[in-house]
Parts: sequence; C-alpha cells; structure tokens
Amino acid sequence: MESDTQLNNGDKLMRVLAFTLVFSVMNASMFNVVMPVISEQFSITPSQVSWLLTGYMIVYAVGSVTYGKLADKYRLKDLLTFGLIFFALGSIIGLTASEYWMIVLGRILQASGAAVIPATAMIVPVRYFAPEKRGRALGMTAAGLALGTAIAPIVSGLVTGFASWRLLFLLSVMPLLTLPYFRKYLNDDRGTAQKIDFLGGGLLGGGVALLLLSISLGNGLLTIAGLVLLILFVIRIRTAEEPFVQPKLFGNKKYSLGLFLTFLATAMSFGMPFLTPQFLSGLNGLSPAVIGLIMFPAAITSALMGRKGGRLADEKGNSFLIYTSVSLSFFCFVLLSIFVGASPYLILFMLIFGNIGQIFMQIAMSNTISATLAKEQIGVGMGLMSLLSFISGAMTTSVIGKLLDAGQTSIQFNPFAMHEEALIYSNIFFALAFLAVMIACFYFISFSKNSRKSERQVEAAERKTSSSTV
Repeated sequence: MESDTQLNNGDKLMRVLAFTLVFSVMNASMFNVVMPVISEQFSITPSQVSWLLTGYMIVYAVGSVTYGKLADKYRLKDLLTFGLIFFALGSIIGLTASEYWMIVLGRILQASGAAVIPATAMIVPVRYFAPEKRGRALGMTAAGLALGTAIAPIVSGLVTGFASWRLLFLLSVMPLLTLPYFRKYLNDDRGTAQKIDFLGGGLLGGGVALLLLSISLGNGLLTIAGLVLLILFVIRIRTAEEPFVQPKLFGNKKYSLGLFLTFLATAMSFGMPFLTPQFLSGLNGLSPAVIGLIMFPAAITSALMGRKGGRLADEKGNSFLIYTSVSLSFFCFVLLSIFVGASPYLILFMLIFGNIGQIFMQIAMSNTISATLAKEQIGVGMGLMSLLSFISGAMTTSVIGKLLDAGQTSIQFNPFAMHEEALIYSNIFFALAFLAVMIACFYFISFSKNSRKSERQVEAAERKTSSSTV
C-alpha cells in the first residue's frame, strides 16, 4: 500500500515539477534577449551587463550541488520551501530595482533559490520511481526543460515589446504557487543530523566560481586560482571526518565514467543552440525575433518527445536511447556542416533531429548515472552531475566563441560543405559530429558490454534457480 501511495505521489510530483522547471529554465535564459536594453537604460558596458548571466550561472551551478548534498540529510520539502521563497524574493527585488547593482542582487538571490529545482528534478525520479519506471519520470523533467528553453526567447520578446523587461521578474514569482503541492506530495523522510562540511563546500563552490569566471572573462590567473581551490577541496574531503563529498563516490568507477560521458554529452548539446543564432544572424541576416521563430519548432518538438524518450529508456534500455540520440545528433551535425548558410527553412528542419537527440541524451545519461549510485549518495551524486554540466556548457560556449572571434578560415574539414563563407561554422559542426561518435564509442566500452554481461549473469542465475526447484 505504501509503495502504491508513493508511486501515485510520484506521478503528481512530476507534473508539478515539470511546471516549475519551465519557469526555472525560462528565468535562466530569457534575460539574454534584454541585456542590450538593460545596458542602454543603465548606461553600462556589455561586460558589466553580462553579470546578469555570469552571476546567475555561478550561484546556480554551485547551489545545485549544495542542495543535492543537503537533500541527503534534510527533508526535501523544507529545502524546496526555502529555495522557492528565495526565488520569489530575488524576483521582487529585481522587479522594484532602481539601480543596476540591485538587479544583479535580485538575479543572485533568484539563483540561490532556483538552484533547488534542478537538484529536485534529479532526486524525485530516483526516490519515487522504481528503476524500470524511472526513464518515464526523467522524460517529464526533460520535457519541462525543453519547453522552458523553447518559449523563453518568445516570451521575453513579447513582454519586452509590449510592456517592460522588468515584468520578466514578475513571471519568476510563479513557481511559488507550486509550493503547497510540493509540501503535500513530498514525504517527511529526513536524513540523519550530521555536521555539514562548510569549508569543503566553500572550497568546491569557490573553485567552480573562479573557473566559470575565468572562462567568462578569459583570465588565466582566475583559472589557476580556481584549480588551486579544487586541489584544496580534494585534500579536504580526504582528511575531513565528515567531508562535503565522500571520496568513495569517485571510487565508484561507473559513476566516474558516467560523469566523464556527461561532460562530453553536454559539450555536444550546448554547441548547437549557441552556434545557431550566430550563423542565422551572421550568414542569413535574420533578426533576433525571426531567429527565435526558426529555433522554436525544434525546441517544442523535443519537449513533446521527452516522455517518449523516457518510455524508450524504460522499455528498451538506456543503451538504445543513447545510440538513438547519437544517431540523430550525428545526422543533424553532418547536415548542418554541409548546408550551413543555406535557407533558414532547411535549417529549421535539421534542427529538429539535433534537439530530439539532445533531450534523449539528457534522459539516458541521468538514468545511467542514477543507477550507479547508492540511495544515500543520490542527492550529492546527481548534484555533481548537474554541476559538471554547467562547467561543460560554459567551457563549450567559451571555446566556440573564441573560434568565431578568429574569423573566417580556409581550412575545410567537410569536403561536401557548400558555402565557402561558412567554413568556420561547418568545421565546428563537423567536429561536433565527430564528438557524437566518440560518445557512442565510450558508452559502448564503459556500459553496454557490462550491461549485457550482467543480463547474462541474471539469466544464468534464474536458470540455476529453476533447475534447483525442479
């Protein structure tokens, strides 16, 4: 009876969580469109206004793993209450801000609260669903993420065009409406009262913050400082009595391999949405509003396919979903490498394959990694996965940005590329196609072989049991 109740609550929770994720993702990206407007209104430089994104990303990334750690010890409903209230508080400060520093403060408070949402999105499917049904739940979270990404630029453009960019902060108060439902459907399970290693958490947070800042600002000294803090973090977790992250977590070979594959997969996934507006603007001369309309069909299609991907993971396994994802992504990147610079309507069609591949990859990797963790490691383990994804995404966009800054090139990776003026974009897409093949190979070596071996061992054990019974 308790199991049936938990499953029923799990289904209700996933619906509430998917709604919350839409607004969380929108909040993270919809301010990108209005940065030039804010820069002009407050007479600040582009590098100064970029702190609306950089500050949010740093706090959001570090906060996701911190909430994951706290979720191993405290009631998830209490953490969500704290997080959603801070999310709303930051939104109100940003809405009423009269100075630019108040807007940045509002964004940072938003991030400190909103970071509980991705942590929850990783934990709820694992705690409330059996492994054979977990893919469907993860599919719902992926659909919420994709839908938020799809509608963010359109909502931002409409609100800014008809009213004021400040009303974007008002939209971010909406997740607070979900709090009564979270408190109703989440159980009262509580972790054991243990001390939190604040020094270890500070070293991890500081190291990641400096690395992300170094990527954003292109500062080598910040990179060195960030690496030093991360080295001190490693020393700390090996010597502390109750470390922020248990070292044995990284001794889990499957988990460590899963994190490595997540890093590569996120790099592949972040490449396309970052590059697409660049070449649609630079080569096709499209306005931001039209670019958003070109990208919208692919994003909304991937959102609709999220639950289908979850069911495929449950019915046919993570390996099937990984290889399907890689195939779709490879097909998309090769076509873009050939036709980049062609008609935007042709590009619109190609993006659909890449976006579906992206959401399938997210579901499969979350499912794969969660299966490698013990119950008491779920919170911090999935939080670290989320953290690594942020770092990978920041590094990818930085590297691609530097390549684009270098301008045109005469080097041609893809011999079938059709537009000479688009070679730099063609080469990057060709490299992303190669990365997709690498991910498939690494996954096959790391997980597929062992999965088939485990299945054979289970079948042999079942046959042995049957023989004994006879």
